[in-house]
Amino acid sequence: MTLIRTVPAASAVPANTLVIDLDAVAANWRTLGSRSPAGVPCAAVVKADAYGLGASMVAPALYHAGCRHFFVALVDEAVALRPLLPRDARLYVLHGALPGAEAECLDAGLTPVLNSLEQLRRWQQLARRRGAVLRAALQVDTGMARLGLALSEALELDAGAIEGIEPVLWMSHLVGAENPDDPFNGEQLRRFSQLRRRWPRVPASLANSSGTFLGPDFHFELLRPGAALYGVAPTVGRPNPMRAAVQLSARMIQAHEIPAGQGVGYNHTWVAARPTRVATVSVGYADGFLRSLSNRGVLYLGGHRAPLIGRVSMDMVSVDVTDVPAELIHPDASFELLGAGQDVNALATQAGTNAYEILTSLGSRYRRVYRGDAQPGGDCPRPNAVRGVRPEESAIHGDMNPASRRAMNPH
Repeated sequence: MTLIRTVPAASAVPANTLVIDLDAVAANWRTLGSRSPAGVPCAAVVKADAYGLGASMVAPALYHAGCRHFFVALVDEAVALRPLLPRDARLYVLHGALPGAEAECLDAGLTPVLNSLEQLRRWQQLARRRGAVLRAALQVDTGMARLGLALSEALELDAGAIEGIEPVLWMSHLVGAENPDDPFNGEQLRRFSQLRRRWPRVPASLANSSGTFLGPDFHFELLRPGAALYGVAPTVGRPNPMRAAVQLSARMIQAHEIPAGQGVGYNHTWVAARPTRVATVSVGYADGFLRSLSNRGVLYLGGHRAPLIGRVSMDMVSVDVTDVPAELIHPDASFELLGAGQDVNALATQAGTNAYEILTSLGSRYRRVYRGDAQPGGDCPRPNAVRGVRPEESAIHGDMNPASRRAMNPH
């Protein structure tokens, strides 16, 4: 595995290290894309700084692997990412352009996802001011009740109602695709297919990470995975086909013996039932190691379990290392939080949350090491190499199948 880049901590001897495996992210993208027997293109959701792993490194690596469609939540995220990707990479903004941000969105060469009639009208107004037809994706709400046009609104739209806008994608979001037997998956597919019949020549996207595993009926013209790219299990109760993309370690500060009956940590929520050797480790909820892991989490040292005892503090946790071989307890000891012993899905289960929260909570105090051969090549500009892209130079569906590239008329 090739070391690409290390983002150092302020100190020359950092306490904690987060390793991001870009080869694993690229391999997961290919695995997800291979789920489509028809060869439907696979996008990448890199919002929230690529789920906490660093969009400035992850997105170029995915471009290098072949990805050309990227989704973020905010205009700010897309503007920051735009200079790091070649001009044929399309950046979709899931929240659309908020009021006043439409011109910035257009000038940066971004594709807003229009979620309401009001957003649609504002994009039309900009089109009239610029004297141009502006591209946009449109989202329909098929049951999430979060973002998107009502299905009735979407079905009433025609070419006249969207004058000045070239729809390049219709999309919706699945509610519970991680549970393949959830009957609402089929209901959302039925609703989305109803819209698709109304706009048969506009490419469509329904499958998120989990939806990719529901079968070809859910794939349409663009897969849209996010969390699975980073190793999150896409389906409940089934083996995880995704490669782990992160490793996380934290240094020991000290180790000491306590007698039976001694409490540990704030409020003494854990009390030793036997003489216990305790190690204090330099990680806490300020680093995204959630407080809900108190008395529940597990760290590993040399492959040996070290149960977390007491409450997670802001900067420290205590672990029971009584059963860890004594030779492993030394001043340079580094405990594994994520790695061979447990992946992000297992840690999320311990914390009573989902793996998304674990990843996006990872703090800024880690030394970050990016590894892999899926590194940006000469086709990816370096930061500040490209300030913006004219909309007419932004690729639409260059990697889509011919049927998806037909004229964007509703009938």
